[in-house]
Amino acid sequence: MPTNAPTHPFRINLGSLLPQSIGYKREYPFEYAEIQLDEDFSLNEFVGLVTASRTPQGLILQGKFEGKIALNCVRCLKPYDHTLRWEITELYVFNSRNASEDELILPDNAEVDLSEFIQEEAHLDLPFNPICKEDCLGLCQICGTDLNLDDCGHEDIPQEEPSEDENSPFAGLKDLL
Repeated sequence: MPTNAPTHPFRINLGSLLPQSIGYKREYPFEYAEIQLDEDFSLNEFVGLVTASRTPQGLILQGKFEGKIALNCVRCLKPYDHTLRWEITELYVFNSRNASEDELILPDNAEVDLSEFIQEEAHLDLPFNPICKEDCLGLCQICGTDLNLDDCGHEDIPQEEPSEDENSPFAGLKDLL
């Protein structure tokens, strides 16, 4: 696997598909040991495959991607590698007369850069609350011991159920009285 990604790692030339018959397909594989998707977002062990297909209207690109990102578990706060998996589908039409508002037009040089689409979909695949493993026990609320490694002997602190009045959107106003 190459360690240095090219300047435009997701730019592909689709010119060879233009003279082909409808239904013709070509695959474009991607594989990088590490890839920087934007300033603060890089993936390791990145692999992807884009299939470009010739249609009557233009070219449809369908891609599947996978990469690992270092995240911190929200329960135990330890770093772990999280695997992201996502897909993209984009249609590039041949000319602007046939394009609707949300369709992309194939440039004259037939080169497209999928970087923006790959970045957006990868960001959407990031977990909101990353957890290193399903059964992660987290940290003790009293002493901070990692409960995955050791049992500190403290009891779980029961969470008090808020009263019905505290659930009210006006609960904060009672303090003003």
